[in-house]
Amino acid sequence: MEKPKRRVGVFSLVLLLVGLPFLGHQANAASKPIVIGAPLATAFLYGWDAERAMKLAAEEINAKGGVTVGKEKRPLKIEAIDTRDLEPGVPVSDALLVVEKLILEKNADFIVGGPVRSEAALAAMDLLSKYKKVSILTTGALTPKYHQRIAEEYDKFKYCFRVSGEVGWMVTGEFLPALMHIKAKYGLNKLFIMVQDVAHARGGGDAVAKLASEKGWEIVGKEIYPTGTTDYSVGLLKAKRENAQVILIWMDMPESSILLKQWYDMKIPALPFGTIIAAAEQPGFWKATEGKGEYCMASVVNAGNAPSQATPWTMKFVDAYKKKYGLEPEGYGTSSSYMAVYVLKDAVERAGSLNSDAIVAALEKTDLMGVYGRIRFNPKNHQVIPSTDPKEGAVGTIFQWQAGKRVVVFPSTIAVGEIKLPPWMKK
Repeated sequence: MEKPKRRVGVFSLVLLLVGLPFLGHQANAASKPIVIGAPLATAFLYGWDAERAMKLAAEEINAKGGVTVGKEKRPLKIEAIDTRDLEPGVPVSDALLVVEKLILEKNADFIVGGPVRSEAALAAMDLLSKYKKVSILTTGALTPKYHQRIAEEYDKFKYCFRVSGEVGWMVTGEFLPALMHIKAKYGLNKLFIMVQDVAHARGGGDAVAKLASEKGWEIVGKEIYPTGTTDYSVGLLKAKRENAQVILIWMDMPESSILLKQWYDMKIPALPFGTIIAAAEQPGFWKATEGKGEYCMASVVNAGNAPSQATPWTMKFVDAYKKKYGLEPEGYGTSSSYMAVYVLKDAVERAGSLNSDAIVAALEKTDLMGVYGRIRFNPKNHQVIPSTDPKEGAVGTIFQWQAGKRVVVFPSTIAVGEIKLPPWMKK
């Protein structure tokens, strides 16, 4: 009778040894996830592309075992809720309710993404301070007031970070140099301003106009359009009458695609430069305008939101996004939202915990080569450090639509093509 018992014992031992890896896998799979709360305007480009990018990053990290917190491996979970803060008439309080819901009901360990509208992002800073919740802003809000508040009241707002660009640098470090390149290359110096009737667009248009005029540009006119405008012909005719050579466009509304179609149909002899022009950022813009978006320039804030070789990671991200979603990264908020998840992973693993103060200290020491360059934060205001050189800082991207493709034309360190003028412009 001893022999059968021994067989049973050996068989049990074999089962145990074979099953150990699976038991370990189950334990890892059962680990409590790290929850990233994403308050985003998901019906708009700057919201849905951010959510997609964050989920792509989380999937990649989870496929490699998750995030190491001390001695434990934990998976990431993205909880996204629509803030609706880019919709006309929606109060800021609605976005704040979403942030609070993510913290209290979804038990978010971190807040990443938005709120997207600047007014809502600024208002949310007090909530993040109240709950001591680390946040990384990645999309939408470009206002300098965000990092200025952190610098002025560090102890209160130290939990807030921004890994994407901001308008102060974009105007002085990108838009103005791009205009000066156009001026030097083609001898153009007459600028017409067309902006959306929202605070960031009015302010941005005024800032570019002031600085450009100091550099030899003549500002020949300005038009302001309410959100939702569908006819731009009067302003375009005015630009033509005033002999404008470049039309600077600052609009985050989808109707701006109509502006470009009208510009093309009317053969306005001026180069359209969309410093902020949400409609033109997307890969589907060419088809939506039936090719009439040709020659339009657009800023997508961070490299990686259009194909380039900014860093070795850039095209890996572009290809991974295209494989998962069937199109290239869609515009502002895509690469920055993707990188924010990796930046958090890096900070958590260096901190060895999810403690908010420990994460703040770790984030302030971040030095990571990412999709759009070297990622470091200014330790005093928690704004990502910008540069036109990806080896030194976070690099922006301005592209131009050429023959159905988004061709990066600025900065020169990552450009893959040159700015072209519409053939109906006089040389």
